[in-house]
Amino acid sequence: MRRIACLLTVPLTAVLIAGCSSSDGSGKSAATTPPASSASAAEVPSPVASASPMPTVSGDFGSKATITLPSGQPSGDFVVSTVSEGSGAEVKKDDWVTVNYTVKDWTSGKDLSSSYDSGGKPQLYQAGSGQLVPAFDQSVVGKKVGSRVLVVAPPAAGFGSQGSSALGVGKDDTVVFVLDVMNAVAPDTTIPGDLVQPPANAPQVKDNGKAAPTITIPSGEQPPADLQQYVLVKGTGPEVQSGQTLLVQYTGVTWADGKQFDSSWNHGGAQALQVGTGSLIKGWDQGLVGKTVGSRVLLVVPPSLGYGDQASGSIPANSTLVFVIDILEAV
Repeated sequence: MRRIACLLTVPLTAVLIAGCSSSDGSGKSAATTPPASSASAAEVPSPVASASPMPTVSGDFGSKATITLPSGQPSGDFVVSTVSEGSGAEVKKDDWVTVNYTVKDWTSGKDLSSSYDSGGKPQLYQAGSGQLVPAFDQSVVGKKVGSRVLVVAPPAAGFGSQGSSALGVGKDDTVVFVLDVMNAVAPDTTIPGDLVQPPANAPQVKDNGKAAPTITIPSGEQPPADLQQYVLVKGTGPEVQSGQTLLVQYTGVTWADGKQFDSSWNHGGAQALQVGTGSLIKGWDQGLVGKTVGSRVLLVVPPSLGYGDQASGSIPANSTLVFVIDILEAV
């Protein structure tokens, strides 16, 4: 049975996962993926701000960079250099960051896939979590949103002795990344604003600040047969599109007894998931697509759009489920 909210990574993130086989092709990673790497943490060199020789970068933040390689072989240093500093908040460990990227293989001289290419996508991931290769995982921590960062990743900070056939990186290749830090969201972020309560015959919601909201099931009311959707706080961001990766806070209770069965606040805070692709219960796919980023949404999900006549963990069969979901980001 599908989990309500699991970490579904998009293609580049799949090949950036530390220790992930480049031939997997599934594009999926459980939130509990261990931070294994082909090179142990002790073998990853400490980053330096500069080394000789150095690639040069041209182009503006927010557009595809041009990476020019110098003559000579890479130094072997793990270089993290700020090309231009942004004015936003500083990225902290475990923040969820949105990054656009340009990539070049120094060893082969080839330009690799970029998020700015047609069909490319920015990456949403948790900084410093140890789940991605160090070139992505470590390089954005301490940088400000709006910054462009040049990263020279020797094999120990990149794809090791395996390389990545998915990206076209050979074994033991040095790879150059230019990372544009577009946004950062702390894992305990919630949606601020006064709640617009739903009708009295619907569940009521109490805001608890940085803790999970309290959901109260209306006494004596029968659960609805259809999906019920209420926007408690209207966000001002873009509309959620089918296939996007969302960053959400959520909590869920069963209508029958009002007991909480799952909450992002209970396992590390905000979670990333992919919406509108059938990887979530239908109630989430139908209820979140079209909502705006920055919204707090109440969903009442009938069994037909949840887990149906099958039990799932602590959720009994034929359960109506009630969720409060904060939509923090969509990429």
